Amino acid sequence: MKTIFLLRHAKSSWDDPVERDFDRPLNTRGRRAAETIGRYLRDERLAFDRVVASPAVRVIETLDGVEAGASRRLSATFDRRVYMASAPTLLDIVHETDAEAETLLLVGHNPGLEDLIFLLTPAGSGTLRKEVDIKYPTATLAEMRFDVERWEDIDEATGELVRFIRPRDLDPALGPDGT
Repeated sequence: MKTIFLLRHAKSSWDDPVERDFDRPLNTRGRRAAETIGRYLRDERLAFDRVVASPAVRVIETLDGVEAGASRRLSATFDRRVYMASAPTLLDIVHETDAEAETLLLVGHNPGLEDLIFLLTPAGSGTLRKEVDIKYPTATLAEMRFDVERWEDIDEATGELVRFIRPRDLDPALGPDGT
């Protein structure tokens, strides 16, 4: 059994005058959401054998917040390919995961993360997938499980989406109408 967790970066600041999208930081709500997801990881006792993340500023700051909330380091490896990656590129990274790892956390961006869910889970496979189809909000954590022995065996429509946790599910103030 192999498990992939996907975490979209938290809400970034469009008010910050940066030259490159890559350098955009989180806003206040994004920092709160990242810490909230971190506390969720702690409370659910979720751990990852491998963490691969985009090196974009908003992803690094998301991980900082998650680690603060979880009260532990995630020891991410930063891979430039994750920045604005397509689903096939993310699947390449999954296939390259160390054989002894059972769980992988990818931290990155949309639309690649939600497209990876659509690629790896069967169409019409449940309520959670329908939620992803509506929207994959910032700082949302998804979990897919695969009945395979090797990461290389993960293929289209072979996974089951078993978790889709949005920050607003944990704290309504972090929802679209929150502050």
